[in-house]
Amino acid sequence: MHIAEGFLPPAHAIAWGVASAPFVVHGVRSLTREVREHPESTLLLGASGAFTFVLSALKLPSVTGSCSHPTGTGLGAILFRPPIMAVLGTITLLFQALLLAHGGLTTLGANAFSMAIAGPWAGYGTYRLLRRYGAPLMVTVFCAAFAADLSTYCVTSVQLALAFPDPSSGFLGALGKFGSIFAVTQIPLAVSEGLLTVVVMRLLVQSSKGELTRLGVLPAGTGERAEAVVR
Repeated sequence: MHIAEGFLPPAHAIAWGVASAPFVVHGVRSLTREVREHPESTLLLGASGAFTFVLSALKLPSVTGSCSHPTGTGLGAILFRPPIMAVLGTITLLFQALLLAHGGLTTLGANAFSMAIAGPWAGYGTYRLLRRYGAPLMVTVFCAAFAADLSTYCVTSVQLALAFPDPSSGFLGALGKFGSIFAVTQIPLAVSEGLLTVVVMRLLVQSSKGELTRLGVLPAGTGERAEAVVR
């Protein structure tokens, strides 16, 4: 998914950077407020960022000749909402560009928009919609992680199709080609990420029930009511 350094035309790289900037600025304010008002959440924030960094650093070869990887943004979006994940995801992409040669500085805005902004919002929207209709917590967690992962690659396909339209079929033809390249590998990866995120959330329910209650992931109170929601 990481669009490589210098791969996008300069105008596109600048445009995606400008589009991403307001989300990141808003996220910095949200993150600062969260840490100031709830310093006890620092450890969980760090864990969410680490989860994103580790998963998105797994560069897996695709059967189509491209490379894919999980994103890890669904968990943080559920816990701390998408604005904070815009910051954590962008920091992750920055360090990966500098230290791992994944992505690049010129394409940081485009990569941030797909993985740190669009992905978390898609995952959080899925989570909130399913919770509103009474779906069990772990079902919503799986679906949110799946949506955050897959939507990232959908946005990346749009970005590449806009930059490199097909000579004969234009944007739509290029979108179909890029989307099919990613889909072969990314759909099973999104399923795997959803299952892994469920495992992590179950561990958090056992170890950080009070913090999850404050964040609204678990209902107020413990005991049978909380256990019923987890199931």
